[in-house]
Amino acid sequence: MSIISEFKEFAVKGNAVDMAVGIIIGASFSKIVSSLVNDVVMPPIGLLLSGVDFKNLKLILKAATVDAPAVTLNYGQFINTVFDFLIVAFSIFLVVKGINNLKKAGLNNVVGAKP
Repeated sequence: MSIISEFKEFAVKGNAVDMAVGIIIGASFSKIVSSLVNDVVMPPIGLLLSGVDFKNLKLILKAATVDAPAVTLNYGQFINTVFDFLIVAFSIFLVVKGINNLKKAGLNNVVGAKP
């Protein structure tokens, strides 16, 4: 079997195609979640905390000089990233839980079915 035919067989298998679709959807979902956190969730939280903009929260480790920019620890951006992760993780949990419930329902229907 030639390498090209092996690759074709691999590429058209359901698992490879499913994985590619999942990666593309995941990347798009990540952008949506980032926008949700940065544009919808964090502004009201910042407003409640006396108008804090989390993107700009940082600890200056070394002040900027003429030759070099400041060295900063951007903990506000880290907080946004943590919120991103929590929303993605919770969303994945809900999807997996839904799929597991569908599998259980399908299995129960098959087991309970009479021939």
